[in-house]
Amino acid sequence: MALPDLIEIVPLDQPVRADITVPGSKSITNRALILGALADGEVTLQGALWSEDTQIMVECLQELGFMVNTEPDPAEPCNRTITVYGHGGAVPPGGTDSQPLELFVGNAGTAARFLAPFLCLGSGVYRLHGVPRMHERPQAPLFQALRDLGYLVESENGNDKLPARILAGNAGRFEESQTEFDLRKSAPAAPKKCRVSIEESSQFASALLLSSKAGGWQIEIEGENAEESPYVVMTQRLMDVFPKRGGTFQIEPDASSGSYFWAANWLVSVNSWMKDFLAATYPQIEERFHQVWEWVKAAQLGGKPGLATGDQLAVRVRNWPSSGWQIDADFPQFIPLPDKISREGQLGDSIMTAVLLAADLWGGIGHERREKGIRFTELGRLRVQECDRVAALNAELTRCGAKVVEEGDTLVVYQTRQLHGADIETYHDHRMAMCFAILGLKVPGLRIKNPACVKKTFPNFFQKLAAPPPHGLGVEIWEIKDGQRTRKLSGPDLFAD
Repeated sequence: MALPDLIEIVPLDQPVRADITVPGSKSITNRALILGALADGEVTLQGALWSEDTQIMVECLQELGFMVNTEPDPAEPCNRTITVYGHGGAVPPGGTDSQPLELFVGNAGTAARFLAPFLCLGSGVYRLHGVPRMHERPQAPLFQALRDLGYLVESENGNDKLPARILAGNAGRFEESQTEFDLRKSAPAAPKKCRVSIEESSQFASALLLSSKAGGWQIEIEGENAEESPYVVMTQRLMDVFPKRGGTFQIEPDASSGSYFWAANWLVSVNSWMKDFLAATYPQIEERFHQVWEWVKAAQLGGKPGLATGDQLAVRVRNWPSSGWQIDADFPQFIPLPDKISREGQLGDSIMTAVLLAADLWGGIGHERREKGIRFTELGRLRVQECDRVAALNAELTRCGAKVVEEGDTLVVYQTRQLHGADIETYHDHRMAMCFAILGLKVPGLRIKNPACVKKTFPNFFQKLAAPPPHGLGVEIWEIKDGQRTRKLSGPDLFAD
């Protein structure tokens, strides 16, 4: 059975001990699929994420004519071992002007953006289109960069967004005379250069870089901290080590997905432990709070735990990424929360998890922080993703009784002693669903609408919450109909298909 339209998370009333696996990184998987298709030979991707966004990329490659095979991964149900048979930089031809080759990208930003330059390496006409929200998301800097490289990209609605047609090779040059064609072909090839801005999305630069070697392109990246943009750096490092002539590549777990379980550990376990110290004076509570958390971090990150972590260690994320490729691998270092966190250069998508923690009384420690709030800055890119995440976080936290102030692309979140349950709109956004589900581990009466939207990156997320320890948290999740609990969900009922 499919996940119901409305579910309720029942708070955990005591610490649990769990050792959680999370699926592979979406960002790395979709980059690796493009590089695998460009490789000269057979590439096997181990630990690859198998979710809506990566399935869309695989289906697009198969539609283009690439052979892509998948096998189950015994270590993680939402991973696959994917074998891609590369064409050595060649992309199969598309269709004609009247019948372009159609490629559906859903609401997968990585698929839409990574495929656009990749298709320019082919010939003929390709048409990229997706769901209505994908047609609203920005593409203009990428499309302009491709035009600067000499390719023809036509936005059907004239707004430089999808749906768009890419006319590769000689497509679109049918009115060129034979003489003009001969002269152009015989002239020395000019270097193909372009500039691209990453102000709206770093995916534009990553998309160009992934296909740049096969295309012979020189890419200049513009925008704040362009050379240090974490997702651009991820792309460059991945390209450096990827087996270009065939081989095996291991994809690491997704740090953004892992952030929910770090948050669960904090909300349920550390909060629970602190009940023993509430009779103490405030400085003693704060000191003990930090001490306990440092023990837990040391144990979870593979270091040497301090005193008494043995039985107290609660939720651990197995194989926490240590490559330095994923910016969200730094998430544990931001708990307890500081006064201010930026989306640019500090945290990626896991900043949404941090926003939810900020509303909790103990998310960040200190009377002064509760008075001034915790500031989350430079959130502009969150507005153009699966939904306007800044507005969505504000609306749904407010619905739960939190005090949130939206100032441009900054959110100020004030810690609240008594959050309450609510029916949470997810806006078809997987991260909204997962963030508020974690808050539901502590806040009674919290209900999630359209929970199946987690299929985009983490189809078995709710199964992980409900599975008994040590492989899950043992959370009760109920189907809600007509305002009432009707059925306790478990196993296949919680898989987002």
